[in-house]
Amino acid sequence: MTNVVKISVRNLVEYVYRSGSIESGFRTSSTMTEGTRIHQLIQKGYREQDEKEVFLEAEIPYEDFVVRVDGRCDGLLKDGDAITIDEIKSTVHSLDEVQADTHPVHWAQAIFYGYIYALDHNLSDVTIQLTYVQVKSQEQKQFQRVMTYEEMEAFVYDVIKEYAAFLRVKLKHKVKRNETSKALEFPFETYREGQRKLAGAVYKTIADKKTIFARASTGIGKTISTIFPAIKAIGEGKLEKMFYLTAKTITRTAAEEAFRLLIDQGLDIHVLTLTAKDKICFQEETICTSVDCPFANGFYDRINGAIIDILEHEKMMNRGVIELYARKHRVCPFEFSIELAYAVDAVICDYNYVFDPRVSLKRLMEDQKKKTAILVDEAHNLVDRAREMYSAEINKSNFLQLKRDFNTNPIAAASKAINDHLLTIKKSEDYLRKELDEALVELLETFIIETEVELVRNDHELLLETYFSAQNFVKIAQLYNDKFVTYVDVQKSEVKLKLFCLDPSEQILKMGKGFKARVFFSATLIPADYYTDLLGGQAGDYVISIPSPFARENAEVIIQPLSTRYRDREHTLKPMVDFFKDVLDKKDGNFLIFFPSYQYMRDAYEQFIETYPDVKTIIQDVGMSEVEREDFLAEFDSERTERLVGFAVLGGIFSEGVDLKGDRLQGVIVVGVGMPQIGFERNIMKDYFQSVGKNGFDYAYVYPGMNKVLQAGGRLIRSDSDTGVIALVDDRFLQRKYQALLPYEWQHYRVVER
Repeated sequence: MTNVVKISVRNLVEYVYRSGSIESGFRTSSTMTEGTRIHQLIQKGYREQDEKEVFLEAEIPYEDFVVRVDGRCDGLLKDGDAITIDEIKSTVHSLDEVQADTHPVHWAQAIFYGYIYALDHNLSDVTIQLTYVQVKSQEQKQFQRVMTYEEMEAFVYDVIKEYAAFLRVKLKHKVKRNETSKALEFPFETYREGQRKLAGAVYKTIADKKTIFARASTGIGKTISTIFPAIKAIGEGKLEKMFYLTAKTITRTAAEEAFRLLIDQGLDIHVLTLTAKDKICFQEETICTSVDCPFANGFYDRINGAIIDILEHEKMMNRGVIELYARKHRVCPFEFSIELAYAVDAVICDYNYVFDPRVSLKRLMEDQKKKTAILVDEAHNLVDRAREMYSAEINKSNFLQLKRDFNTNPIAAASKAINDHLLTIKKSEDYLRKELDEALVELLETFIIETEVELVRNDHELLLETYFSAQNFVKIAQLYNDKFVTYVDVQKSEVKLKLFCLDPSEQILKMGKGFKARVFFSATLIPADYYTDLLGGQAGDYVISIPSPFARENAEVIIQPLSTRYRDREHTLKPMVDFFKDVLDKKDGNFLIFFPSYQYMRDAYEQFIETYPDVKTIIQDVGMSEVEREDFLAEFDSERTERLVGFAVLGGIFSEGVDLKGDRLQGVIVVGVGMPQIGFERNIMKDYFQSVGKNGFDYAYVYPGMNKVLQAGGRLIRSDSDTGVIALVDDRFLQRKYQALLPYEWQHYRVVER
């Protein structure tokens, strides 16, 4: 059977013709809005017989495969029988720097379009034209080549020949991947209770091209139960690729272990873990220029060889493996891993690579997405993370300082205009707005253009930082709708203006659109309606809830109805600490105690060690490094001769994704209902949800808070042999609203009074 490989003209020619170095921390190109405007400006000058944005597609046979290429030609100019292919490119650089041979990749793209059109219309020759436009002055510069059909055909086949080396590696691997995926068996002797149900639901979701929201209790084995059916779907030809999305490093490790287990069972698969740029960078400072970094210098000259090498020799490509091959081929490890993300079968990465419009993997074509599933682990975290992704802010002080720093430079004028605009808003005292400030967006777009020109020759730190803020703001402004609000925060002379996403559901839905299947799963998607609503659920989506496979008697659940409200904390602190000791006296082993804030945690910690100095304790600190986190968890050793009591923060690094199996943890105490601190943003959210017919207080405060409680309690029972105590300290746990949010596994609680 002939293999058909689909790729866009642009991606194909960029693969073959890209060369040189990674340069600067920003893209020297106009904003999306400006680029579109420039294209439209040129196309407006076309004559009546000319065509614009012409879709072109061709199947090009080569050896034992066929390359199906497609793309949109900017302009098809007709002069009788003569045809000119026009490729429009906007630039912030001076056109004096652009010569006929400056950008081979641009010629390659236009030649491909010329070849496809000539092939379809039986033409003997075509004129290839590149039109460069300087975004600021709108000055134009054009280059032309007349090429015969034979010349274009030879050029196209030379490009395909270069691409073929990579294709052969991919196609050879695909055969083995599909064979081993099909033959793969579940890696354990038996399924846990509920595990087969979850795996079956995920497989059906992929086969049916649907979305599922799965609440699967802790202990089911969610990671293997989602990855395994996706692998089987690959073997059955129902899937080509998957993204396993996580919010935390610790859950990424669990996914890696699941894939490694399947590889040990005979699976042949390419799995990549993406590591954040600042963590994987080889340099002391992350400055991506050919001068500052040898791994950026000449990166594009070496990257294709590096990709082929690692794909031929590795299955699991985690940070250590990426760094090894990056040093071998002298390429930037972060950009290397981003390039690999398009070539591998499975990518383990943070949510933002799929859902954040500012950093997402944009080269995934719609055709690729149709064969790709996204598995969203700990999906409850995506709600607040998405709010951050789809919000943006700018600060007046940055623009005032830039106005001073750049004096007569055009940047000074652009910065002054923004500073003055924000000053006017400050004086208006209109600090909460539903409408987008279009005038401000226009001023920021002008600032971005001026800044890109300046950053080519000046690496001014504040200018670069403000440039990114402005770019983010303009990008988010394009998403702005009735689920956003604009608010202004004034602190003395500072003015912060923020585009705040209240309800991220529409954006999550939009960013997930096009993928074959979307699997959202977590132990704490409670209540289901809240999460399906805010994660972009639609009518017809699958929803499943799978209870714990373990006997609920394994956990003794206690409610101590002391008030933990801020106004009551001082006089309930001593009886609460005494309650901790009562629980500890009745149960041997290590405990974790979770608090709603660092200050409350420290107050309780000091009271505890003062009252019970003989108990060994450990406390979470602000901003702990990965090594410090690992050291904290390592203290919870089942072989300890004395009990350990850990003090930690709800919703923090130790309250979810942590797996302390067996005797490492015997009890969890949760103080409070986890409610976020009452504040300006939360109150805006409350009012918004109330206005659209929801219970605003529950959406803004109760549900997010209780999720933290459920996650913290979930640290305890991790296997069928685990037993222990879950103690909940707050009188609100006895209110009907909170009772309804307790999982079935906790509903056999008993109430204790001091």
